[in-house]
Order: sequence, then structure tokens, then C-alpha cells
Amino acid sequence: MKRKLAAPFVNGLLLAAAVITLFPLFWMTSTSLMVPGEASTFPPPLFPSRATFANYRELFAHAGLGRYLANSVLVATVATIVSLVFNVSAGYAFAKLRFAGRERIFKLLLGALVIPGQVAMVPLFLLLKHLGLVNTYGGVIVPAMASIFGIFLVRQYALSIPNELLEAARIDGASEFRIFRLIVVPVLKPIIVTLAVFTLLGTWNDFMWPLIVLTDKDLYTLPVALATLSREHVQDDEMMMAGSVVTILPVLLVFLSLQRYYIQGLMGGSVKG
Repeated sequence: MKRKLAAPFVNGLLLAAAVITLFPLFWMTSTSLMVPGEASTFPPPLFPSRATFANYRELFAHAGLGRYLANSVLVATVATIVSLVFNVSAGYAFAKLRFAGRERIFKLLLGALVIPGQVAMVPLFLLLKHLGLVNTYGGVIVPAMASIFGIFLVRQYALSIPNELLEAARIDGASEFRIFRLIVVPVLKPIIVTLAVFTLLGTWNDFMWPLIVLTDKDLYTLPVALATLSREHVQDDEMMMAGSVVTILPVLLVFLSLQRYYIQGLMGGSVKG
């Protein structure tokens, strides 16, 4: 009897949690399709009285959202690709390659994880200033090129690769780069996708660092541009919701399309190392 009641109860809780989680997304999308001022009425309507895409047209035609969207796509894509190259290579090296000071360096990196990122912002900004990267795309991309968390994530997953497999490839005459490309990378595919999703989401949604390092409005990414537009259009709730939809939709589609590999990578990494 208890088992029969447990399943509907658990399913009901999961359904309620799903509704609570998805309602803000629904409200944001619905509001973005309302005519100006409709969302400010009381009580606020759940559905637009007359759905319109005027808010989206206004954002792209006059607010320059297309340029900011292109900036975010460029920065997030380049940062994700470069980050994968560095993090996957370093994570594999710490897991399977022997070199002097490997364990000490890795422990030092882990210790640096407890340092808040805000502490490093001032010295990082000064370093980028000396390199001439302030107010450039590079100023946003370079700090995201590698992360301690990414190296740790890949290392823990790479520990599951059998040493015998790598040694057999070396005996057959395969170079380290060929072993990495043909053996290691295919095995690490789930965690690579997981890391790619983490990096893409983090770079796409990052607000503080682009706000600090970018001064030219034409270089703004979507989060910074939306914050600027919100000050100019304080009462335009419908337009701001349209901008939020444009900001969230690309990464949401990426996450849903890669969800299978993402979950596989998280589950695999949780039982390795």
C-alpha cells in the first residue's frame, strides 16, 4: 500500500518542482510577446492579449541587439574551444603523464580553488592592461582559456583510462600526440562535452568581467548590453523580457541538445578517481 502511494507522491513533487522551475521561463516568454505596458497592469496577465514580435524587432532594429548577440557568440565560442584544448590537455597530463613535481603542482592548483575570483580581478586587469588587451575581445577570452576546475574535472575522468592501453599504443610506436588524439579524446568525449557546456554557460552569462574590461559599447556582450538597456528603458518590461529570451534561448538549446552527454559525463566523473 505504501509503495502504491509513494510513486504518485514522488511524481507529484517532481511535477510541482518542474512547474515552479519552468514558470519564470514561461512568464518571461509570455511577457516578451505583450504590447508595451500590458505587463504593468494589475493583476498582470499570464498570456498576451495580442501576441506581437514588435519588442524583438525594436531590439534588433534600434537597440543594436544583433551586434551584442554576435559579440557573445564570438566570445563564448572562442573561449570554449580554447579552454577545451588547454583543460583537456592539462587534465590528461596530470592524470597519466609522469613529470617532475606533478603531484605538488596539482595540489597547489587545488589549493588555489579556495581563492575567490574577485580577489584576482585587479591583478588580472593590470596584467591585461600591460598586454594591451583591455577593451578587446581578447581581454574577455584570455582569462577563460583555462580553469582549475576544468583541469580537475578532466583529470578525475582521465584516471579511468587503463594504463595498459596507453602502454600498448606506445609499444606499437604511436606518438604521444597520436595516443592523445585517437585514444584519449574519444574516451573523454562525455567529460569534454560536460566541460564545454560549463564553459559556454559561464562565458555566455558572465557579467562582471566583461563590464570591467570592456569600455567600448560596440564590444559589449549580451548581459552587459541588457543591463545598459535596462537603465535606458526602465518602464519597458516587455522589451527587457524579449532581450532576456534572446539571451537565454541559444544556451538553452545547446544544453538540451547536449544533455545526454552532459549527464553521462557528470555521472561518469562522480565515480572515477
